[in-house]
Amino acid sequence: MDLHEKYGLRRIINACGKMTSLSGAKVLPPIAAQASASLGEFYDLDELQEAASEVIARVCGAEAGCVTACTSAGLTEAVAACLTGSDLGKVLKLPECDWGDRRVLIQKGHCVNYGAPITQNIRLAGAEVVELGEVNRTLTEHFVHELEMGGVAAVMHVESHHSVQKGMLDLAAVTALADRYGVPVIVDGAAQDQRVRSLLELGAALVVVSAHKYLCSTTGGIVAGRRELVEAVYLQNRGIGRAMKAGKEAIFGAMAALEYREQEDIAGWTAEQDRKVELVLELLAGIEGLALGVDPDPNGCPFSRAKITPDPAVCGLDVFALNRQLAEGAPSIRLRAHHANEGYLYIDAIELEDDEIRLVCARIRELLSGGQK
Repeated sequence: MDLHEKYGLRRIINACGKMTSLSGAKVLPPIAAQASASLGEFYDLDELQEAASEVIARVCGAEAGCVTACTSAGLTEAVAACLTGSDLGKVLKLPECDWGDRRVLIQKGHCVNYGAPITQNIRLAGAEVVELGEVNRTLTEHFVHELEMGGVAAVMHVESHHSVQKGMLDLAAVTALADRYGVPVIVDGAAQDQRVRSLLELGAALVVVSAHKYLCSTTGGIVAGRRELVEAVYLQNRGIGRAMKAGKEAIFGAMAALEYREQEDIAGWTAEQDRKVELVLELLAGIEGLALGVDPDPNGCPFSRAKITPDPAVCGLDVFALNRQLAEGAPSIRLRAHHANEGYLYIDAIELEDDEIRLVCARIRELLSGGQK
Protein backbone atom coordinates (compact mmCIF):
# COMPACT_ATOMS: atom_id res chain seq x y z
CA MET A 1 0.00 0.00 0.00
CA ASP A 2 1.42 3.38 -1.03
CA LEU A 3 0.21 5.74 1.67
CA HIS A 4 1.88 8.74 0.02
CA GLU A 5 -0.24 8.22 -3.03
CA LYS A 6 -3.40 7.28 -1.14
CA TYR A 7 -3.43 10.45 0.97
CA GLY A 8 -1.55 12.84 -1.27
CA LEU A 9 1.48 13.16 1.01
CA ARG A 10 4.92 14.37 -0.02
CA ARG A 11 7.76 11.88 -0.18
CA ILE A 12 10.50 12.75 2.29
CA ILE A 13 14.19 11.94 2.11
CA ASN A 14 15.32 12.22 5.71
CA ALA A 15 18.86 13.62 5.92
CA CYS A 16 17.97 15.29 9.22
CA GLY A 17 17.94 12.34 11.61
CA LYS A 18 15.60 10.96 14.23
CA MET A 19 13.07 13.77 14.36
CA THR A 20 9.54 13.71 15.77
CA SER A 21 8.48 16.19 13.07
CA LEU A 22 9.49 13.61 10.44
CA SER A 23 7.54 10.85 12.27
CA GLY A 24 10.42 9.37 14.25
CA ALA A 25 12.32 6.47 12.73
CA LYS A 26 11.76 3.75 10.20
CA VAL A 27 10.49 0.88 12.34
CA LEU A 28 12.76 -2.12 11.83
CA PRO A 29 11.05 -5.26 10.45
CA PRO A 30 11.35 -7.51 13.56
CA ILE A 31 10.06 -4.68 15.75
CA ALA A 32 7.18 -3.93 13.37
CA ALA A 33 6.34 -7.64 13.28
CA GLN A 34 6.00 -7.88 17.06
CA ALA A 35 3.96 -4.69 17.32
CA SER A 36 1.72 -5.89 14.49
CA ALA A 37 1.27 -9.32 16.09
CA SER A 38 -0.13 -7.64 19.21
CA LEU A 39 -2.89 -5.78 17.41
CA GLY A 40 -5.36 -8.64 17.11
CA GLU A 41 -5.11 -9.78 20.73
CA PHE A 42 -6.06 -8.65 24.25
CA TYR A 43 -3.63 -8.28 27.13
CA ASP A 44 -3.76 -7.20 30.76
CA LEU A 45 -1.81 -3.94 30.53
CA ASP A 46 -0.52 -4.16 34.10
CA GLU A 47 0.85 -7.62 33.35
CA LEU A 48 2.27 -6.41 30.04
CA GLN A 49 4.02 -3.48 31.70
CA GLU A 50 5.50 -5.91 34.26
CA ALA A 51 6.96 -7.90 31.39
CA ALA A 52 8.26 -4.68 29.83
CA SER A 53 9.84 -3.73 33.16
CA GLU A 54 11.84 -6.95 33.16
CA VAL A 55 13.14 -6.29 29.64
CA ILE A 56 13.98 -2.64 30.41
CA ALA A 57 15.77 -3.61 33.62
CA ARG A 58 17.85 -6.27 31.90
CA VAL A 59 18.85 -4.25 28.84
CA CYS A 60 19.30 -0.86 30.53
CA GLY A 61 20.81 -1.95 33.84
CA ALA A 62 17.92 -0.45 35.81
CA GLU A 63 15.96 -1.74 38.77
CA ALA A 64 12.72 -1.39 36.82
CA GLY A 65 11.08 0.39 33.90
CA CYS A 66 7.84 1.15 32.14
CA VAL A 67 6.64 2.37 28.75
CA THR A 68 4.88 5.72 28.25
CA ALA A 69 3.28 7.42 25.27
CA CYS A 70 6.53 9.24 24.43
CA THR A 71 9.53 10.88 26.09
CA SER A 72 7.56 14.06 26.72
CA ALA A 73 4.86 12.10 28.55
CA GLY A 74 7.52 10.22 30.48
CA LEU A 75 9.13 13.45 31.70
CA THR A 76 5.86 14.85 33.04
CA GLU A 77 5.01 11.53 34.68
CA ALA A 78 8.51 11.30 36.16
CA VAL A 79 8.10 14.72 37.76
CA ALA A 80 4.64 13.70 39.00
CA ALA A 81 6.14 10.55 40.51
CA CYS A 82 8.63 12.63 42.47
CA LEU A 83 5.76 14.77 43.76
CA THR A 84 3.46 11.93 44.82
CA GLY A 85 5.51 8.83 45.43
CA SER A 86 3.12 5.90 45.84
CA ASP A 87 0.39 8.00 47.52
CA LEU A 88 -2.70 7.46 45.36
CA GLY A 89 -4.50 10.34 47.05
CA LYS A 90 -1.82 12.72 45.79
CA VAL A 91 -1.83 11.08 42.35
CA LEU A 92 -5.56 11.74 42.08
CA LYS A 93 -5.13 15.41 43.05
CA LEU A 94 -2.46 16.42 40.53
CA PRO A 95 -1.80 18.81 38.87
CA GLU A 96 -2.94 20.64 42.00
CA CYS A 97 -0.04 20.13 44.38
CA ASP A 98 -0.55 21.80 47.76
CA TRP A 99 1.89 19.79 49.83
CA GLY A 100 5.57 19.99 50.81
CA ASP A 101 8.23 19.43 48.20
CA ARG A 102 7.09 20.71 44.80
CA ARG A 103 10.08 22.64 43.47
CA VAL A 104 11.98 21.17 40.48
CA LEU A 105 15.44 22.54 39.74
CA ILE A 106 16.79 22.85 36.21
CA GLN A 107 19.84 24.64 34.85
CA LYS A 108 18.85 27.64 32.76
CA GLY A 109 20.94 26.31 29.89
CA HIS A 110 18.80 23.17 29.98
CA CYS A 111 15.49 25.03 29.61
CA VAL A 112 15.24 23.88 26.00
CA ASN A 113 12.42 23.80 23.53
CA TYR A 114 12.49 20.41 21.82
CA GLY A 115 9.23 21.17 20.00
CA ALA A 116 7.64 22.30 23.27
CA PRO A 117 9.26 23.88 26.35
CA ILE A 118 10.63 21.34 28.81
CA THR A 119 9.63 23.70 31.60
CA GLN A 120 6.04 23.13 30.50
CA ASN A 121 6.51 19.38 31.06
CA ILE A 122 7.46 20.17 34.64
CA ARG A 123 4.56 22.55 35.23
CA LEU A 124 2.05 20.10 33.73
CA ALA A 125 2.70 17.79 36.67
CA GLY A 126 1.89 20.57 39.14
CA ALA A 127 5.48 21.36 40.10
CA GLU A 128 7.16 24.74 40.38
CA VAL A 129 10.07 25.34 38.00
CA VAL A 130 13.23 26.84 39.50
CA GLU A 131 15.79 27.87 36.87
CA LEU A 132 19.40 27.88 38.07
CA GLY A 133 22.24 30.11 36.94
CA GLU A 134 22.53 31.94 33.66
CA VAL A 135 22.09 30.74 30.12
CA ASN A 136 25.84 30.10 29.77
CA ARG A 137 26.85 29.28 33.34
CA THR A 138 25.67 27.26 36.32
CA LEU A 139 27.72 27.03 39.50
CA THR A 140 27.70 24.52 42.33
CA GLU A 141 26.64 27.40 44.53
CA HIS A 142 23.43 27.86 42.52
CA PHE A 143 22.44 24.28 43.28
CA VAL A 144 23.51 24.34 46.92
CA HIS A 145 21.55 27.54 47.58
CA GLU A 146 18.29 26.08 46.26
CA LEU A 147 18.82 22.66 47.82
CA GLU A 148 19.49 24.28 51.19
CA MET A 149 16.21 26.18 50.92
CA GLY A 150 14.36 22.86 50.84
CA GLY A 151 11.07 21.96 49.20
CA VAL A 152 12.86 20.37 46.22
CA ALA A 153 11.10 17.36 44.71
CA ALA A 154 13.53 16.66 41.87
CA VAL A 155 16.23 17.95 39.56
CA MET A 156 15.65 17.83 35.79
CA HIS A 157 18.81 17.31 33.73
CA VAL A 158 18.80 17.45 29.92
CA GLU A 159 21.21 15.35 27.83
CA SER A 160 20.64 16.78 24.36
CA HIS A 161 22.18 18.77 21.53
CA HIS A 162 19.47 21.33 22.31
CA SER A 163 21.00 22.23 25.69
CA VAL A 164 23.89 24.65 26.17
CA GLN A 165 27.07 22.61 25.75
CA LYS A 166 29.38 24.75 27.87
CA GLY A 167 29.26 26.29 31.30
CA MET A 168 26.74 23.76 32.66
CA LEU A 169 27.31 21.25 35.46
CA ASP A 170 27.51 17.74 34.06
CA LEU A 171 25.34 14.87 35.22
CA ALA A 172 27.94 13.41 37.58
CA ALA A 173 28.27 16.75 39.39
CA VAL A 174 24.50 17.25 39.53
CA THR A 175 23.76 13.79 40.95
CA ALA A 176 26.52 14.16 43.53
CA LEU A 177 24.97 17.42 44.77
CA ALA A 178 21.40 16.12 44.69
CA ASP A 179 22.32 12.93 46.54
CA ARG A 180 23.56 14.95 49.50
CA TYR A 181 20.01 16.19 50.00
CA GLY A 182 18.17 13.02 49.02
CA VAL A 183 16.77 14.59 45.85
CA PRO A 184 16.22 12.39 42.75
CA VAL A 185 17.60 13.45 39.36
CA ILE A 186 15.46 12.92 36.26
CA VAL A 187 17.35 12.76 32.95
CA ASP A 188 15.72 13.82 29.71
CA GLY A 189 17.69 11.57 27.40
CA ALA A 190 15.21 11.50 24.51
CA ALA A 191 17.75 10.56 21.81
CA GLN A 192 20.28 9.02 24.21
CA ASP A 193 18.90 5.48 24.24
CA GLN A 194 22.39 4.12 23.51
CA ARG A 195 23.59 5.67 26.80
CA VAL A 196 20.87 4.69 29.29
CA ARG A 197 23.07 2.33 31.27
CA SER A 198 25.87 4.88 31.61
CA LEU A 199 23.43 7.65 32.59
CA LEU A 200 22.02 5.46 35.35
CA GLU A 201 25.54 4.59 36.48
CA LEU A 202 26.21 8.33 36.87
CA GLY A 203 23.50 8.42 39.53
CA ALA A 204 20.30 9.36 37.71
CA ALA A 205 17.17 8.17 39.53
CA LEU A 206 15.10 8.06 36.34
CA VAL A 207 16.19 8.19 32.70
CA VAL A 208 13.57 8.83 30.03
CA VAL A 209 14.32 8.02 26.39
CA SER A 210 12.43 7.66 23.15
CA ALA A 211 11.55 4.28 21.69
CA HIS A 212 11.12 5.75 18.21
CA LYS A 213 14.52 7.35 17.65
CA TYR A 214 17.64 5.15 17.52
CA LEU A 215 15.70 2.20 18.95
CA CYS A 216 13.63 2.33 15.72
CA SER A 217 10.37 1.30 17.36
CA THR A 218 6.76 2.37 17.31
CA THR A 219 6.03 5.66 19.06
CA GLY A 220 6.68 5.41 22.79
CA GLY A 221 8.83 6.49 25.70
CA ILE A 222 10.92 4.30 27.98
CA VAL A 223 11.39 5.15 31.66
CA ALA A 224 14.20 3.30 33.45
CA GLY A 225 15.52 3.69 36.98
CA ARG A 226 14.83 3.08 40.66
CA ARG A 227 11.99 0.68 41.29
CA GLU A 228 10.01 2.81 43.76
CA LEU A 229 10.06 5.78 41.40
CA VAL A 230 9.22 3.71 38.32
CA GLU A 231 6.25 2.28 40.20
CA ALA A 232 5.19 5.83 41.06
CA VAL A 233 5.52 6.79 37.38
CA TYR A 234 3.24 3.93 36.39
CA LEU A 235 0.77 4.87 39.14
CA GLN A 236 0.23 8.19 37.34
CA ASN A 237 -1.91 6.22 34.85
CA ARG A 238 -4.64 6.49 37.49
CA GLY A 239 -4.31 10.27 37.37
CA ILE A 240 -2.81 12.73 34.90
CA GLY A 241 -0.92 9.90 33.19
CA ARG A 242 -4.20 8.52 31.87
CA ALA A 243 -3.92 11.04 29.03
CA MET A 244 -0.36 9.83 28.35
CA LYS A 245 -0.82 6.05 28.44
CA ALA A 246 0.97 3.69 26.10
CA GLY A 247 -1.00 1.19 24.06
CA LYS A 248 -0.12 -2.46 23.58
CA GLU A 249 1.61 -1.81 20.24
CA ALA A 250 3.87 0.80 21.87
CA ILE A 251 4.78 -1.52 24.73
CA PHE A 252 5.43 -4.56 22.56
CA GLY A 253 7.34 -2.39 20.10
CA ALA A 254 9.58 -1.00 22.84
CA MET A 255 10.23 -4.49 24.19
CA ALA A 256 11.18 -5.79 20.74
CA ALA A 257 13.41 -2.76 20.14
CA LEU A 258 15.28 -3.29 23.40
CA GLU A 259 15.70 -6.99 22.67
CA TYR A 260 17.04 -6.07 19.22
CA ARG A 261 19.46 -3.60 20.82
CA GLU A 262 20.59 -6.27 23.25
CA GLN A 263 22.03 -8.39 20.44
CA GLU A 264 22.97 -5.56 18.07
CA ASP A 265 26.58 -5.12 16.95
CA ILE A 266 27.02 -1.45 17.92
CA ALA A 267 30.60 -1.34 16.62
CA GLY A 268 29.41 -2.66 13.28
CA TRP A 269 26.53 -0.18 13.26
CA THR A 270 28.95 2.69 13.93
CA ALA A 271 31.25 1.51 11.13
CA GLU A 272 28.30 1.52 8.73
CA GLN A 273 27.36 5.09 9.72
CA ASP A 274 30.99 6.17 9.23
CA ARG A 275 30.97 4.60 5.76
CA LYS A 276 27.87 6.55 4.77
CA VAL A 277 29.35 9.82 6.05
CA GLU A 278 32.46 9.17 3.98
CA LEU A 279 30.25 8.57 0.93
CA VAL A 280 28.62 11.97 1.48
CA LEU A 281 32.01 13.68 1.65
CA GLU A 282 33.19 11.86 -1.46
CA LEU A 283 30.11 12.84 -3.48
CA LEU A 284 30.27 16.50 -2.42
CA ALA A 285 34.03 16.92 -2.86
CA GLY A 286 35.24 19.58 -5.29
CA ILE A 287 32.28 21.97 -5.15
CA GLU A 288 33.82 25.41 -5.18
CA GLY A 289 32.99 27.39 -2.06
CA LEU A 290 31.65 24.39 -0.09
CA ALA A 291 33.60 23.45 3.03
CA LEU A 292 33.15 19.88 4.26
CA GLY A 293 33.71 18.36 7.66
CA VAL A 294 32.65 15.68 10.12
CA ASP A 295 31.31 16.32 13.63
CA PRO A 296 30.68 13.66 16.27
CA ASP A 297 27.38 13.52 18.12
CA PRO A 298 27.64 16.22 20.83
CA ASN A 299 26.29 13.90 23.54
CA GLY A 300 28.66 11.03 22.85
CA CYS A 301 26.46 8.65 20.87
CA PRO A 302 28.56 6.45 18.56
CA PHE A 303 28.08 8.19 15.22
CA SER A 304 28.99 11.34 13.31
CA ARG A 305 27.36 13.68 10.82
CA ALA A 306 28.66 15.31 7.65
CA LYS A 307 28.94 19.09 8.02
CA ILE A 308 28.52 21.35 4.99
CA THR A 309 29.32 25.07 5.01
CA PRO A 310 28.59 26.89 1.75
CA ASP A 311 30.15 30.29 1.07
CA PRO A 312 27.19 32.25 -0.35
CA ALA A 313 29.52 34.63 -2.18
CA VAL A 314 30.87 31.69 -4.19
CA CYS A 315 27.98 29.22 -4.18
CA GLY A 316 25.24 31.74 -4.79
CA LEU A 317 23.13 30.32 -1.96
CA ASP A 318 23.37 30.68 1.79
CA VAL A 319 22.41 27.84 4.14
CA PHE A 320 18.84 29.11 4.52
CA ALA A 321 18.19 29.21 0.78
CA LEU A 322 19.89 25.85 0.24
CA ASN A 323 17.88 24.22 3.01
CA ARG A 324 14.63 25.74 1.76
CA GLN A 325 15.13 24.76 -1.86
CA LEU A 326 16.01 21.18 -0.92
CA ALA A 327 12.88 20.95 1.22
CA GLU A 328 10.67 22.43 -1.48
CA GLY A 329 11.82 19.96 -4.13
CA ALA A 330 10.25 16.66 -5.10
CA PRO A 331 11.02 14.53 -3.26
CA SER A 332 11.42 16.84 -0.28
CA ILE A 333 14.96 16.58 1.12
CA ARG A 334 15.30 17.54 4.77
CA LEU A 335 18.75 18.43 6.08
CA ARG A 336 19.61 19.05 9.72
CA ALA A 337 19.37 22.82 10.04
CA HIS A 338 19.80 23.30 13.80
CA HIS A 339 22.93 25.41 13.22
CA ALA A 340 21.85 27.31 10.12
CA ASN A 341 22.25 30.65 11.88
CA GLU A 342 25.90 29.68 12.43
CA GLY A 343 26.37 29.19 8.69
CA TYR A 344 26.36 25.41 8.34
CA LEU A 345 24.07 22.41 7.87
CA TYR A 346 24.42 18.74 8.74
CA ILE A 347 23.65 15.72 6.61
CA ASP A 348 22.59 12.97 9.00
CA ALA A 349 22.98 9.76 7.02
CA ILE A 350 21.55 7.31 9.55
CA GLU A 351 18.13 7.07 7.88
CA LEU A 352 19.56 7.23 4.34
CA GLU A 353 20.19 4.40 1.92
CA ASP A 354 23.09 4.76 -0.52
CA ASP A 355 20.82 5.69 -3.44
CA GLU A 356 19.21 8.38 -1.30
CA ILE A 357 22.65 9.72 -0.33
CA ARG A 358 23.52 9.98 -4.02
CA LEU A 359 20.26 11.79 -4.74
CA VAL A 360 20.76 14.24 -1.86
CA CYS A 361 24.34 15.01 -2.88
CA ALA A 362 23.44 15.34 -6.56
CA ARG A 363 20.73 17.83 -5.67
CA ILE A 364 23.09 19.85 -3.48
CA ARG A 365 25.72 19.86 -6.23
CA GLU A 366 23.10 20.97 -8.75
CA LEU A 367 21.88 23.85 -6.57
CA LEU A 368 25.32 25.11 -5.58
CA SER A 369 26.88 24.71 -9.02
CA GLY A 370 23.86 26.43 -10.52
CA GLY A 371 24.45 29.34 -8.19
CA GLN A 372 28.01 29.66 -9.48
CA LYS A 373 26.76 29.88 -13.05
